[in-house]
Amino acid sequence: MRAAVFHGRGDVRIETVTRPEPQLGELLIRVGAVGICGTDAHEFSTGPDMFPIEHKHPVTGHIGPMIPGHEIAGVVEAVGPGVESFSAGMLVVTGGGISCGACAWCRRGRTNLCDRYSTLGLQRNGGLAQFVVAPSSTCIDAGSFGLGVDTAALGQPMSIAVHAMRRGRLERGDIAVVIGVGGIGAFLAFAAHEFGAIVVVTDINAQRLDIARTLGADHVVQPGIGAPLHEVLESNGLIPTVIYEVSGSAHGLAQALALVPRGGRIVLVGLQHDPVEINFRDISVREIELLGTQAHCVGADLPEALRLLSMRPGGWSDIAPVALSLDHLVDDGLRPLAEHRSNHIKTLIDPWASTTRPTEG
Repeated sequence: MRAAVFHGRGDVRIETVTRPEPQLGELLIRVGAVGICGTDAHEFSTGPDMFPIEHKHPVTGHIGPMIPGHEIAGVVEAVGPGVESFSAGMLVVTGGGISCGACAWCRRGRTNLCDRYSTLGLQRNGGLAQFVVAPSSTCIDAGSFGLGVDTAALGQPMSIAVHAMRRGRLERGDIAVVIGVGGIGAFLAFAAHEFGAIVVVTDINAQRLDIARTLGADHVVQPGIGAPLHEVLESNGLIPTVIYEVSGSAHGLAQALALVPRGGRIVLVGLQHDPVEINFRDISVREIELLGTQAHCVGADLPEALRLLSMRPGGWSDIAPVALSLDHLVDDGLRPLAEHRSNHIKTLIDPWASTTRPTEG
């Protein structure tokens, strides 16, 4: 089968590799579409950081060149021993994250914090290939939600957004501010709107703000254009309940800390690259909550993500308009994403395509 193989920093090759076979509890999936994200681009441009290329991973045992890709949808080709809930021909999406099911965190339902957590495409071979094997415990029947394969491939990042939204304990009627409308920020804006919140979104990209409006944002703010965010909030009588910092930038975090009111919450969705100085006395006396969020819990978050994806009448082709072939992965996918010049909120790859194709919407 054809696959994209990461060998080292800036070195992803399209190669012919052996098709994997499903083991106990696993599915063999014929990949229909797989998304790439900032993590993939970061590993490509500055890694390996998470990819176990030089050092054996303690959970998966992988070491050496690896197939990335953790946002995967496709059709079940074969099932391994012990699999009862899936059969060949089913359209499935995998959450990617693999948990042990037995540690203290798994028993509490916080599978994303599992002692032995690993992820397809990050710590073992993933979905930037024509076939991938995935534990059936990480998979959900996407066909039951009426989704096509391209939309189903958005399930994992939407699930990240759902988990982040829930970490903020968002309630109907709350005011949610979303800083940054990349892949997760866009899905988060949609999820918060569908949950009944008043949604305010800010981003430097005007095109992404236009899309945010179609996703349900009640107010959009472009820095340097029109009134600044704090004035938009004040003029509309909006006191944020939860601020979701999704950009991962130092400026975005500083803005969230400046905007958060007494008793408010900040959910740190984007990852900060450098240590940040925070006035914790101010956090204490104003009863501010700083909340981290990590990946998602497959069983709790992925079904809700697929439900949300099924609810947008116009589909998602504005978010992910094309699916690239493997041959265009580096030049049209990873490199533009790493250099912050991608024209799309989400980039999909079709491992079977010979050239770039439009998505199914």
